[in-house]
Amino acid sequence: MSSKIKGLAIVILLIFVTFSCQQKGETLEKAGIAISFDDHFIDEWYALRPLFQKYDAKVTFFITCGDSLKEDEIEKLKQLEADGHEIGFHGTVHNGRSTDFIEAEGPQKYAEMELIPGMGYMRAAGFAPTSYAHPGGNHNDRVDSVLFAHGFEILRDVAIANRVYKGIPLYSIAPRVMDWIYYAFDKTRTVDALLIDTDSGLTHDDMRDAMQRAADTNTALMLFGHEPLHGGPKAGEYGFDIAFLEKILIEAHARQLQYYTMSELPGL
Repeated sequence: MSSKIKGLAIVILLIFVTFSCQQKGETLEKAGIAISFDDHFIDEWYALRPLFQKYDAKVTFFITCGDSLKEDEIEKLKQLEADGHEIGFHGTVHNGRSTDFIEAEGPQKYAEMELIPGMGYMRAAGFAPTSYAHPGGNHNDRVDSVLFAHGFEILRDVAIANRVYKGIPLYSIAPRVMDWIYYAFDKTRTVDALLIDTDSGLTHDDMRDAMQRAADTNTALMLFGHEPLHGGPKAGEYGFDIAFLEKILIEAHARQLQYYTMSELPGL
């Protein structure tokens, strides 16, 4: 082989190796976690600020019933937003039967009932949500099309690992094999997040394994909950154990997972 050909081969090899390493590094840097919280537990979420700051975590808060936002709640949400968290939207009246309503009344009536009033309240309070969490996880392509037409960048659905009906276990799926709760950075705009509330039946091992999969596959694990609770829920409460959330944050930190807000995902 002539010296010119050898030199050219070496240059090509160096370019290939450099490009491959850069691509691998860029992909590895994306492994992360996207946590969100639903409904209207603003005081309770705000109380978690020290926990989020301790682990440098950023999350998304999906707000419903924007017409009832109090001045102090607005200020707390603005502070959370200033901290790097996202303020998303969770519907005007939290109607968990969006598909039935849009079938019966049509897309315009659906928007007038569930989207337009609440988004007006949010804008008046100083927020411009670009992510939406389906109330009750109820939606179809027709509902989604209306939401996208109103400017939402990403729509989040609900995933449950353990389903029980009237005390009878229906199914149980290990989160590490639930492909649909991992964001692959493929520009997808309809996603599913895994419920972590106390009635989800999840364990610390489940979360550790799920985050390890995210680290191994360069994806983002998507999780969500409702009200922060100290221990188990009391009558009428539904939410996640704060100690369980901290375990998740500890595991994410140990694996150097990045934190993503929901609207960041489709743009990466």
